[in-house]
Amino acid sequence: MSLLTRTEGPVRRAVPAPSVSRMRWWTPYAFLAPYLALFAVFMVVPIGFGFWTSLHEWDINLPAKPFVGLGNYADLFDPGSVDGSRFWTAMRATGIFTVASVPILIVLPLAVALLMNGRFRGRNVYRAVYFAPYVLGVAVVGFVWRYLLDGNIGLVNYYLGLDVQWTTDVPPVWIALVGGTVWWTLGLNAVIFLAGLQDIPRELHEAAKVDGASAWHRFTAVTLPGLRPVTVFVVNATILASANMFGQSYLITAGAPADQTKTAIYLIAETGLRQFDMGTASAMSFVLAAFLMLASALVFGAFRDRRTS
Repeated sequence: MSLLTRTEGPVRRAVPAPSVSRMRWWTPYAFLAPYLALFAVFMVVPIGFGFWTSLHEWDINLPAKPFVGLGNYADLFDPGSVDGSRFWTAMRATGIFTVASVPILIVLPLAVALLMNGRFRGRNVYRAVYFAPYVLGVAVVGFVWRYLLDGNIGLVNYYLGLDVQWTTDVPPVWIALVGGTVWWTLGLNAVIFLAGLQDIPRELHEAAKVDGASAWHRFTAVTLPGLRPVTVFVVNATILASANMFGQSYLITAGAPADQTKTAIYLIAETGLRQFDMGTASAMSFVLAAFLMLASALVFGAFRDRRTS
């Protein structure tokens, strides 16, 4: 056993160092127990109960909940069923919104972060201005944008001299939803990118500048590789957030026109909480979750560092 020497006045005395072998085998599990308990109660149990619900014809108003196996899933993949056609229309709306919003919510916040990373007077104020909309709740954002984009009394049409029905016509409804979402969430992604930029060693930029690299080459050879972990997180989180969009569609367009902006989450909530068909709603949720897991896997595969493989 190793010894430590401790001085107490004129006397020097050897004190045994604490031994790692004294730790009981259950010590790590004791530290993990609170997290595992919360994870089980709020994640594992709800997921398991949701899957069990999806295997039944589960109407919360009726005592009988007959077991149907994979019947709810089969209905979703049956083009002739009502639930299937509604679900894939909602998935199409989710895909349109995600494809339209994600690139903007990656490129624009990165550009803002690059500007905010510079040294200029009042930059903290500008950072706060960009981030401020994100602290608003979705209800506030939805009602504000519905008022601004109203086709009859909206300020957007009034000041731009337009006659556009932003909340009831296609494609203006997608411009309204994407525009409002970008305004609302741009600040969060910009702050995350800004944190990533500040973690890149300044010496790398200085060395590249000494070697004669232009600003564009420094951006592609130093900044982007340094932002790889942050970019993976931002892209994945933005895709998941966009695919789970509900409040904007519910408050700004109410799914109009003809349910073309009714997203998958909107339909799931409507099916489960208005029509009380929790079995079908649960099946929809798991199908959507499978698509999101596939999207996450594709993101991680696309951003994998090939040099380490």
